Amino acid sequence: MTGLGALPPLNRFAGTLAQRTYASLKQGILSLVLKPGEVVRKPEICEQLGVSRSPVTEALTRLAGEGLVDIIPQAGTFVTRFSLDEIREGAFLREALELAAVEFLAGQITDQQLVQLRRNLRIQEALISEGDFAGFYEMDRQMHDMMLSFTGFKRLRTMAETSWVHVDRARQLILPEPGRVQATLEEHKAIFAALEARDPDAAREATRHHLRQLLTVLEPIMREQPDLFV
Repeated sequence: MTGLGALPPLNRFAGTLAQRTYASLKQGILSLVLKPGEVVRKPEICEQLGVSRSPVTEALTRLAGEGLVDIIPQAGTFVTRFSLDEIREGAFLREALELAAVEFLAGQITDQQLVQLRRNLRIQEALISEGDFAGFYEMDRQMHDMMLSFTGFKRLRTMAETSWVHVDRARQLILPEPGRVQATLEEHKAIFAALEARDPDAAREATRHHLRQLLTVLEPIMREQPDLFV
């Protein structure tokens, strides 16, 4: 392996030192700065983040509990490789939650909530024109978070995030695929149009189509890059 990629700085996150170290490492894993199968070396992390071994150890233990790293005694700590079974399960759970959410939301969405979603879409368009895939990915995440939070159900976002963690990481593989970012934007616009029309059935169908594109695009990548997968 080459050297450790650039992790997000701790000042981007809130909380204790251990919490911020965890957040930085998790973001590094989800964004593929730390790649599937890569060795995680504590001294390099300590040096880059400017922390002692203690918060790094605590963060890695927490990430191991989430299935994002494998801690193997006498061998080391490794970023977990993708598991297509886990990705399929996560996608199934997220789809069940999000379809129910958009169907519910379509019947009660407010004009102000539509304004917020429309602004998000305009930023997505701008980021695509600038070739900023990382920025687009963040606005994509925010759009889905907004739709879930607009339902008013406080635990929904946490449940979705927990089920989506392995899928979230895998999505990073498909956004650079030719045409995929633009296609994703068009899918987002279709969801928005259905919500704006207050049409629950159309909202469900547009969201189902959008979420199911992941596995359609991901399975060929698995054949092309088998070293990233279990």
